[in-house]
Amino acid sequence: MRVLMISPGFPAEMPQFTHGLAQVGVEVCGLGDQPAAMVPQPARAALSDYLQVGNLWDEDAVVETVRQWARHRTLDRVECLWEPGMLLAARIREALGLPGMTVAQTIPLRDKERMKQVLDRAGVRTPRHASARTEDEVRAAAERVGYPLIVKPIAGAGSADTHRVDDGKQLDVVLGQIRHVPEVSVEEFIEGEELTFDSICSNGRIHYENIAWYRPKPLTARTEEWISPQTISLRDIHDPKLAGGRAMGRKVLQALELGTAFSHMEWFLTPSGEAVFGEIGGRPPGARSVDIMNYASDVDVFRGWAEAVCHGRFSQPIERRYNAAVIFKRAQGQGRIQRVEGLETLRRDFGKYLVCNNLARVGEPRRNWKQSLVSDGYLIVRHPDLGTTLQMADRVGTDLQLYAG
Repeated sequence: MRVLMISPGFPAEMPQFTHGLAQVGVEVCGLGDQPAAMVPQPARAALSDYLQVGNLWDEDAVVETVRQWARHRTLDRVECLWEPGMLLAARIREALGLPGMTVAQTIPLRDKERMKQVLDRAGVRTPRHASARTEDEVRAAAERVGYPLIVKPIAGAGSADTHRVDDGKQLDVVLGQIRHVPEVSVEEFIEGEELTFDSICSNGRIHYENIAWYRPKPLTARTEEWISPQTISLRDIHDPKLAGGRAMGRKVLQALELGTAFSHMEWFLTPSGEAVFGEIGGRPPGARSVDIMNYASDVDVFRGWAEAVCHGRFSQPIERRYNAAVIFKRAQGQGRIQRVEGLETLRRDFGKYLVCNNLARVGEPRRNWKQSLVSDGYLIVRHPDLGTTLQMADRVGTDLQLYAG
């Protein structure tokens, strides 16, 4: 089998997915707009061929270039796990007559308003919502939806350019901050915990599923610099409190026809126990979430995805042995990292339950915490008991400090 992998080396997790394809016996061809020599390891080592194009986002030109290139090669699948390239992947599939998500199936995953319209028709509980392109349309949508509300990009990923709005005066301020966004979704603000439902499917069958918990909610984490955001992959996904979210996730997969894909759904668990849909992408979560899936079950989800989409199975045994938490750190001060305090104490106290240290090193420049959730690095901890896992994660937040200057 030969697979064309779009952007095999970027974002950060793509090399592992590209390597996963090679591990399951697939011949991997890369497609990108950077020279092959600049594709990072292990992606470069996994590629048997590489097609460089001038501009990956000139879709018409790329589709035609691939069509010409493929005349001399047999391709069986086209894969892309990066949100901006999903529509390109669908267009290439249609041009070459290959299986996988079509353009029509992909558009609702890139347009939050269409996504919710499909799910409304399927009976999924979504926030009240409307799309808007102009300031007047945003104000009219706000009146229909009601305050408090959320304004976010129609085609965005993560919580970038996402704002909570409590009244008309605050809306005026937000409108000034989002003038660069061509179209937004205006949505009902849902009070509750924010969780995920992540799945790997082939031909409509779920081979692997994960539920993660954001602490605190992403919008709060993007607002306060002092916070050390956490994502926890939960060991007990069969907890009755999560049943509504799991059931909704399966219904969403069916309604959006995500038959063979890695998907990442976000949902809310309200104080009353109601599960409310947030959004979904036909790709894996970023920000090291796949890593904590691996640590929770001692599996290789990168390889598992490749096996599922290419061979229709997930042969690794899945035993959820741990809760696994990734905690992202933000240095105090500006400039370069000068020192790290508290790490040795945490190493001593956590022992084998501290499983990954990827903090920025002394001398490295501090990163912009508003542009990257990973910020100045992270630790990953895991433990069979959820309470203990949360205590360790909170200690990383309070006892570990990085200082820049």
